[in-house]
Amino acid sequence: MTSATSGTHHVLRREIAGTVGLLTDAQDFAAMRRYRSFAFDDHERYLKHLETLLTDRRARGRQTTLALFDPGEYAEFCATAGLEPDTPGSRARFTAELATSAPAVRYEGQPLREIAEDLLDEALRQATWEYAAALLTTAGDCAACGEDIGRSAFDRAHALLGQVLDALGPGSHHLVCSALTPHGSLTAPLHAAAPPGGPRAVDPGEALEFTTVLAAALAHACPGGLVVRTTEDGAPDRVHGWRLREEQLRPLTAAEVFDAYCTDAETGELIAPESGVEYGTPPDLGPQRPPGGHLH
Repeated sequence: MTSATSGTHHVLRREIAGTVGLLTDAQDFAAMRRYRSFAFDDHERYLKHLETLLTDRRARGRQTTLALFDPGEYAEFCATAGLEPDTPGSRARFTAELATSAPAVRYEGQPLREIAEDLLDEALRQATWEYAAALLTTAGDCAACGEDIGRSAFDRAHALLGQVLDALGPGSHHLVCSALTPHGSLTAPLHAAAPPGGPRAVDPGEALEFTTVLAAALAHACPGGLVVRTTEDGAPDRVHGWRLREEQLRPLTAAEVFDAYCTDAETGELIAPESGVEYGTPPDLGPQRPPGGHLH
């Protein structure tokens, strides 16, 4: 090992106390290079050194958790705490805070690129949920009945999701809820496994995020919808969905579902349909109108 390599390993070790702040892209890495105490000048080399150090810690039986390191948040943290940002100690302190407040992944030998993708996906999920929750808290009270619109919308969304899951029946179901808000599109996925004759399995965290996005669309009357892809052994995958209108889920036609699945969301260009996939109409959900027929 060269003296330069040994030096960079030593710098990284000083800043690791069980949690590593990962600079996932070249832009964030470039932002950290303004600090003289930051020992790296190449993002790829930084990732290689970090991966070597993580592998070494794992071989020694030491557990390490990785979290996203955001240079902007780091600068704000140092300003608030009265810390000098250009020191390894300040970076180590910020990283320790990340362990309790930010999405994190335990290192078990995965490639850093894979970990970075997982962390970014989790950060996006968290930001989506936080924004959707903020939309609910700012919805206010109904002018007609005085009810908290956000709370009412969440209860309504919870009931609608229950109706959808009950109607889907057996199979592995991948649901995606989308809502077009004034500040951009929100999406939330949910996986539900329903074996024949067995209990349905749904991740509570995913269900909460999904329900919150659906509730935000209800509370603010945003355009939105729900699409489901169902997989069962020995049968082609089935895709169907609903659009959100007046606090109800209205079924999409097979042609509408096909168009949604076979159109690039960014370019609007057609995408070749997948083989072995059927696009159809969704199952009937039964009565959906809120008690008393009152709409917010």
